[in-house]
Amino acid sequence: MSEKKLTKVAMVSLGCAKNQVDAEMMMARLADAGYAFVEEPGVSDIVLLNTCGFITAAKEEAIEWLNELIELKKEGRIKFICVTGCLSERYRGEFAELFPEVDAVVGISEYEKIAEVFEKMQKGEKVLTFGEKEQHTMEGKRILSTAPHYAYMRIADGCDNCCTYCAIPQIRGRFRSRPMEKIVEEARDLANDGVKELILIAQDTTRYGLDLYGKLALPELLNKLCELDFKWIRLLYCYPERITDELISVIKNQPKIVKYLDIPMQHCDGALLKKMNRKGDENSLRELVAKLRREIPGITLRTTFITGFPGETEEQFNKLGEFAEEMKFERMGCFAYSEEEGTPAASFPDQVDEEVREHRKEILEEQQDTRVEALYESMTGEEVEVVVEGYDRYLEHYFGRSAAFAPEIDGMIYFTAKGKKVAAGDFVKIRLNRVVENNLIGEIV
Repeated sequence: MSEKKLTKVAMVSLGCAKNQVDAEMMMARLADAGYAFVEEPGVSDIVLLNTCGFITAAKEEAIEWLNELIELKKEGRIKFICVTGCLSERYRGEFAELFPEVDAVVGISEYEKIAEVFEKMQKGEKVLTFGEKEQHTMEGKRILSTAPHYAYMRIADGCDNCCTYCAIPQIRGRFRSRPMEKIVEEARDLANDGVKELILIAQDTTRYGLDLYGKLALPELLNKLCELDFKWIRLLYCYPERITDELISVIKNQPKIVKYLDIPMQHCDGALLKKMNRKGDENSLRELVAKLRREIPGITLRTTFITGFPGETEEQFNKLGEFAEEMKFERMGCFAYSEEEGTPAASFPDQVDEEVREHRKEILEEQQDTRVEALYESMTGEEVEVVVEGYDRYLEHYFGRSAAFAPEIDGMIYFTAKGKKVAAGDFVKIRLNRVVENNLIGEIV
């Protein structure tokens, strides 16, 4: 056996599911080149750090990881560090200078060359490789890093929305849809491999097809995917202005599409949304929520808000709080505004104090916790279908997700199996009987 095939690699992938798909594609290329994967960086020869560079908190997490890896390298526990992802792409010129201990820095369009990069590193070369970000590949094999019963499916990359607070267009380039036949082909392979839940992702899934086909083609794609052997198909990252009547009809009438939509609204105040370069206002958002709940009874709506965007007044923040209270979103995330260099909003003159941003974020989150607790209390006695994710030995309960819970962001439902044998990936019926610290607890029916 050659030395290369004995080389152990640890993959650390940070950030969103789109980044995770990039990591899975790199893992497949490395596996084909004979590398083996280990879970712990401290027992590996090479660590591949796939970074996120979206907001300050994500950058700080990546830097913390990098400093830990540098320490491991100094101690002789790992030999090489390779950094990829959005942070390395965003700070191309500075990264190698700031972190001379890093052996390779790889841009997002160079993932196909990852095995070559590893080979050069081991020969003692310092590798810095970047290309045109629009050439970032979206095709190729993957080694799934999720549980076997669900997988993310990227349908596009890049973004054309150009929100004034967001650096994604600088990092990822223009919006680019994958050809529909390629998506369907990959989805068919995933279904044949036993994936039961397919989760569609992009910076803006609702824009899918506009660049390739001159129309919003997500409804057509969904209809094709529903012909495949999946139990659940889930949609994330849908922009409000592109949730069309056609899309609503497909979600409503296709039983495989879970009645769950992730709609990042960011705010409800029309003036602030305009400053964010986003469309709509409070009235249009209220109408959208009302239409979705009218047309798709029982739908779960997730949204995200930004607090402390430049110029946000106390009155505008209070309006946002009232909007969230009245809309009663089943799922809500919140970010304190992050000034990102190179974005228009970073140069706006009326920046809100950081402590105020954070305080407003905490207020919204606390209010949401109260709403979720009331929602969960109202669900006790109901029976729901749950996909089993695992078993918690400490709690002595199984845990899993209903269609109203997206992986990794929405928590779990905990339940007892009453002596029945269940395994990860099984779909079981659960009767919900109580709520503990905003967690639903039930038992198998």
